[in-house]
Amino acid sequence: MGGDGVSSEDLEKYETEMELQLYREYRDVVGLFSYVVETERRFYLTNDVTVHERVDGGETYFEVVMQDAWVWDMYRPARFVKNVRVLTFKDVNVEELAKSDLQVPDGEQGSGGPSFGG
Repeated sequence: MGGDGVSSEDLEKYETEMELQLYREYRDVVGLFSYVVETERRFYLTNDVTVHERVDGGETYFEVVMQDAWVWDMYRPARFVKNVRVLTFKDVNVEELAKSDLQVPDGEQGSGGPSFGG
């Protein structure tokens, strides 16, 4: 075998670049979403998430359903997903993103943005 193989240094450099690219994409799209959903295998951004607790044969598991989600996975060629269904026995974390972190142009506050409270 010749010396044409990929070195571990090249592979590490490639993975680092892929992670940086994924982070930049995340930074660009996070403002489009309202929720962060974290399972034991994946990290998602979505505007529509439902978590159902299920019991089957004495075992409790969670069914997580999302529509129009973005998934953090550097090995996926397409990270936007129309429908996601996750079944897991592990913890599921759902957090609402703080809208106050998003910048609102001067004079635009209170005109058509999301409202919270009663």
